[in-house]
Amino acid sequence: MNRVHFRDLGTIPYDKALAFQERAFEAVAAEKKTGGKDCGTDSCQVFILCEHPHVYTLGKSGRASNLLINEETLKKIDAQFYQTNRGGDITYHGPGQVVGYPVFDLDSMKIKVREYIWMLEQSVISFLRDYNLDARRLEGATGVWLDPDIPGRARKICAIGVRISRYVTMHGFALNINTDLKYFRYINPCGFNDKDVTSLQKETGQLYDMAKIRDGVRHHIANVFKISWID
Repeated sequence: MNRVHFRDLGTIPYDKALAFQERAFEAVAAEKKTGGKDCGTDSCQVFILCEHPHVYTLGKSGRASNLLINEETLKKIDAQFYQTNRGGDITYHGPGQVVGYPVFDLDSMKIKVREYIWMLEQSVISFLRDYNLDARRLEGATGVWLDPDIPGRARKICAIGVRISRYVTMHGFALNINTDLKYFRYINPCGFNDKDVTSLQKETGQLYDMAKIRDGVRHHIANVFKISWID
């Protein structure tokens, strides 16, 4: 089993969560380089769950034109915008969305990069099966989708964008639960302008307890990645 620290940061501004990730990343990278145990007898690796206030983030390969509003409108809708060093294009984070940031050493876990993305997707797919949703992958795109093979029906429920350096991961996934989907109208989500976005609430018509949702996500991450949590 992989021993990983778990941190639930609750609702936290994007920049503060990013700073937390960066400190964890540097700790894991240093541990990897020196073979030291600066975190004690266990690894420095950590899995973070949180929610953010309204924010749009643009990946390093993304196009700024996929943000469809100007700075004045951002202020009106109480949202912020950040350019990041993760992969992927633009996405939205906000209340009612579970955001997961794994800071993992893929070498120590014996996981390849493509396998890592597959495992993140699989964790979310397995979680959504608990709610009777048949979520799947869409060929040629990362993330988790509903009805990906039906023309005009494909809709994304979970976005994935990561950074991997020296086989240490940052950033992660954003799973829509009780998310206010109108915020996606102001972007081309993940660079797509021909596909819809959805949430667990929209698909089932129910409002969910976010603490219970985070517990479920954590459970499925542990199962797929074979993790034993250090709380």
